[in-house]
Order: sequence, then C-alpha cells, then structure tokens
Amino acid sequence: MAHSENQQSPFSDIIELNVGGQVYVTRHATLVSVPNSLLWTMFIQKSPTELPKDRKGRYFFDRDGFLFRYILDYLRERDIVLPDFFKERGRLQKEAEFFQLHELSQRLKPAVSKDNSLRDELGAHGDPEEASLACALGSSSITTTAVSSPTPSLRSPFQKFGFITIGYRGSYTIGRDIQTDAKFRRVARITVCAKTSLAKEVFGETLNESRDPDKPPERYTSRYYLKYNFLEQAFDRLAEVGFHMVACSSTGTCAYASSDPNEDKIWTSYTEYVFSRD
Repeated sequence: MAHSENQQSPFSDIIELNVGGQVYVTRHATLVSVPNSLLWTMFIQKSPTELPKDRKGRYFFDRDGFLFRYILDYLRERDIVLPDFFKERGRLQKEAEFFQLHELSQRLKPAVSKDNSLRDELGAHGDPEEASLACALGSSSITTTAVSSPTPSLRSPFQKFGFITIGYRGSYTIGRDIQTDAKFRRVARITVCAKTSLAKEVFGETLNESRDPDKPPERYTSRYYLKYNFLEQAFDRLAEVGFHMVACSSTGTCAYASSDPNEDKIWTSYTEYVFSRD
C-alpha cells in the first residue's frame, strides 16, 4: 500500500540498513531527503512489509557496503568529500545511478574535453603521479575507463605496478573438540606491506592507516592493516584489481592450554602472501 508524505510514516525514526553486509544506522528523514530517489520511493511510497530484510530485520540492499557511506554523506549534507587517493570514483558514480541520485551521479562523472579536464580532475582527486602520466598521454588517449575500477582483463593505464604483501596471525586448536571449537580459525589482524600510494589505491577505506598516517605516497610501510574479518576478502579485492599471488610462507608454534599434556594443543601461526601486478 502506498503512503503519501502527508500521512504518518509507518517507518520508525531510526532505521537500520544492511548494505552488502555492512550495517548502517540512520534517520528515516535522511533516507528520504532527496525526492524521487530510489530510497525516497522505497521509504515513502512503500510499507515496511514490502521491503526486503535480513534475518535481523534490517532493510537489505545488495550493493557495495563500503561505498554506501558516501551515499549517506550526500543525503545528509548535499555535498560529498572524497579522501585523498580515492580510486573508486567510477564505482561510486554507478552506486549514485542505482540509488537515482542524479545530481550526485553527474558530479562524479569524469569530465573529458579538449583542454584535458580529465587530467585536471585526476590532479584534484587522485595521485599526483597519475596526473603527470595523464598529462604525458594527452587527452586523446584517455577514456572513462581510466577512472573506473580496473579489472584483471582490462587494466587502466594509470594502474600502478608493484608488490603487496598480506600477512596475518591466527590461532586454532587441535584436540578432541576440534569440530565444535568456534575459535578453530581466528584471525587476529590482517596486515599490509606495500608502497603507501599502492596500498591506498587497492584497499581504499578498508585500510586502517592510524598507525602510520603521515607516510608520503612514495614511501613504503609495513604498519597498515585491514578492517576485514576474513583473509579471503583481501584476496578477492586484490584479484579484482589485477594482482596474482607469487609466493607465500608460514611459521607456527604449538603450546598446551594448560600444563596437562592431555589437554588440547593451541597452534599460533604467522603467514605472509606476496601478490604482484605486472
């Protein structure tokens, strides 16, 4: 049943969303702040029972959960501020199109003109090294794929070559209750070792750089770590942007949970995976 804006809304003031596995909490007024957008249509003209929900009752969207934070920022402020070295502009523009935020979509589109406005756009929002490369290539050789997220089969001319090392510390138990042990594979932290600009290009907002925030773009660091909970999330991301694994190594130690040798053994391991894009 449709509802008009003048009727009392059947939705609560505070709304929980599950966007691609990422949970967001916002106000109903924020979601409907842009008339005729997809969210406005869903949360004004539809009822709660008509919208898809996850098992915990949160409204579900099968979209990019990390990029949705910028969609919410735009709904709140009617403005958007992207971080330095932001490499997801093309993907974010597609998200804006999906949510029918036409003004935001237009602002995110790359500007290509005879005076190299795309080069200026890259200089303002991207890596200075990439802006120099754009200048050298000239506007005639630049297409919109240059600012879109690359795929393994179609590399952007601005994609950096290099190596990234992913490391993680984990623990697991070997014993009689191995099949029921919830901590069989516990990842403590996923670390990233790479050139600063390359790490930011690949992992974007999923990169926690609080331990090394002021590292210059062309310096190397081994102090970054990821906000992922699963190692495979890092592997998926690296594969998406054209990296492949070239080496790995692992070490492990074993200890007893107590002094009783009949108790379960706890293994702690450290593993590094080296990825290359050439």
